[in-house]
Amino acid sequence: MSDERLRRWRLLLGPSAEDVSDLDEDDQRRDGALTGLYGGGGDRGAGLGASSPQLHRWLGDVRKYFPTSVVQVMQRDAVEKLGLKQLLLEPELLQSVEPDVNLVSTLLQLSRAIPARTRDTAKAVVRKVVEDIERRLQDRLVEAVRGAVDRSKRTRRPQLPDVDWATTIRANLKNYQPQHKTVIVEDLIGHRRRSRAAAMRDVVLLVDQSGSMAESLVHAAVLGSALASIRSISTKLVVFDTEVADLTDQLSDPVDLLFSAQLGGGTDINRAVAYAQTLVRRPTDTVVVIISDLYEGGSETELQRRVRELVASGVTVVNLLALSDSGTPAYDHELAAKLSALGAPAFACTPDKFPELMAAALRKDDLTQWAESEGIATGR
Repeated sequence: MSDERLRRWRLLLGPSAEDVSDLDEDDQRRDGALTGLYGGGGDRGAGLGASSPQLHRWLGDVRKYFPTSVVQVMQRDAVEKLGLKQLLLEPELLQSVEPDVNLVSTLLQLSRAIPARTRDTAKAVVRKVVEDIERRLQDRLVEAVRGAVDRSKRTRRPQLPDVDWATTIRANLKNYQPQHKTVIVEDLIGHRRRSRAAAMRDVVLLVDQSGSMAESLVHAAVLGSALASIRSISTKLVVFDTEVADLTDQLSDPVDLLFSAQLGGGTDINRAVAYAQTLVRRPTDTVVVIISDLYEGGSETELQRRVRELVASGVTVVNLLALSDSGTPAYDHELAAKLSALGAPAFACTPDKFPELMAAALRKDDLTQWAESEGIATGR
């Protein structure tokens, strides 16, 4: 067996396998970090006590000797398996961790218990993750949505920048001049830009704030804030558990919005949809996005009735079972299928697909076909 394979087995098995391979100084620090979290036995059982005075050093070693993706896994294991939540509320510890969506979710779940002296540090951690999501997705979302709304109405008298040249050429092929090898254009076809003086579309984001939806809530807050920056869109963001809270007035700062949410508790989707109905002014120009795993604690019968009413009135309703990168979510398959049958398709969506989803919804495309074209499994 090669030296590298022996080294890897030694790190995997821990100090109980000291005779397998010798470790250099860096690997000894890696081994110490792993042992501190997973123990020293062959199965690497948990060994780091929550009161360990070496925790701050341990966090530093983890960040120094492991790649970011591994750091995030180890931090999550430390928080979830070893009871370190209270320790993560200390400012000096928060400054030592590698921020990611999972850590933000933990902080948001603990937000009511975070002492005043730590809150600014916690917000700084959350803001770093929020800004990373904004950098990756905000411009794409704004461009996709503006394109879907501003160029939504076809006209035969478009301004030059708004000409649909492919359609124009097809419509004028009858005027092709073989001797000149050109088409004489009689009719320009394009899209008329509408005034931005008033919102052209209404978007209502209903976000489940139960603990299982924490990552989705983080992305929804950032993407909702980006939508709110578009003048041609009127955006509402509503969070719910068994109660409903309209956080639209905080969309200007997604970090403050996230700290206003209260993760955990039950789920009453019906109550949230009932509130959304009160926000609908122009049904055919409204998109309602329900971001939830659909484990309904309220009345499923009433929920289905309300969704049926919204769809019948012309509202575009879509159920996002998750808005995250965490893979296939757990969700209520039966309810998802019932809502899909009512015309409110249900599927999970990664944040990078959200701009195209919103553009398709605003254009009133067939969202089931859109999801299938993107390789997204629908909940039906």
